[in-house]
Amino acid sequence: MKFKKIIIYLMIAIFSITLIGCSNNKEEKGSVKIGYLAITHALPLYIEKQIEDGDIELIKFGSWPELMEALNSGKIDGASVLSELAMKAKGQGVNLKAVALSHRDGNAVVVNENIESAKDLKGKTLAVPNKLSTHYILLYELLKREGMTFNDVKITEIPPSEMAVALQEERIDGYCVAEPFGAKAVVNGNGKIIKQSSELIENSICCTLVFRGEFIDENREKAEETLRKYLEAAEYLEENEEEKEVRAKEFLKVQKEVLDLSLNWINFKNLRIEKKDYETISGYLKEMNLSDNIPSYEDFVDNSLIDGVINNEK
Repeated sequence: MKFKKIIIYLMIAIFSITLIGCSNNKEEKGSVKIGYLAITHALPLYIEKQIEDGDIELIKFGSWPELMEALNSGKIDGASVLSELAMKAKGQGVNLKAVALSHRDGNAVVVNENIESAKDLKGKTLAVPNKLSTHYILLYELLKREGMTFNDVKITEIPPSEMAVALQEERIDGYCVAEPFGAKAVVNGNGKIIKQSSELIENSICCTLVFRGEFIDENREKAEETLRKYLEAAEYLEENEEEKEVRAKEFLKVQKEVLDLSLNWINFKNLRIEKKDYETISGYLKEMNLSDNIPSYEDFVDNSLIDGVINNEK
């Protein structure tokens, strides 16, 4: 009888230790897994990893669909991603929260040398990385100003890294995409800029840093610390021009002239997501019938993390 009691006490003790261990593992999450594509818009993530000693594991993807599959299924904790793709996933029930912008500006409309203005785009073939993107919206606005619609052009989807080559080979007549792929065509002499994103939609939202909701809920301090170092990385980029070029070259592996032009078109200031800017993009999505169940600003954007970081620095 005494022996049975000892066995029972031992089992209770082992069970308790196991529970404590599981609890600690949940609280002490390891590296934060963040997905990205190798574009200038994701540069703050690279700087966070290299300079700010951020506890993040950067996971590179070759395409937006591949990245979104990993994000939606919980294989990664967050991503720097096209805001419209994340908004669509949120509208479909995926628990995502946008916590900061990835960048500001840096989305040029590039065309071949024979096109003088937007009026010459009628009947031409234009490329975007994804129709559910700010790049597609920017082309829509460009055509709209000239009294045209997408019925007047042919739109095709091409991975960003292939666009400059496609323009050179005359498979397309123009494109709108993230940097450094706009600058690449200009530097190589195969294209020219007819509009920058800032000329079409002021403060347009493109890529955003998105976290899964459960990551924030279960790892609040870790999420805030990750964002704090991310914002410090963005500030570092703005304040250290020479170092920015060195680090960006490591990250993007493009020639110096392309990098200089690309970095001149983009900035990483004021990455808080403002309601009026979000509603501008939401308005285009509705007007263009690009997405159903567009999430409200309050449902999709979580500024509590970035506001907490900002308030703690005051």
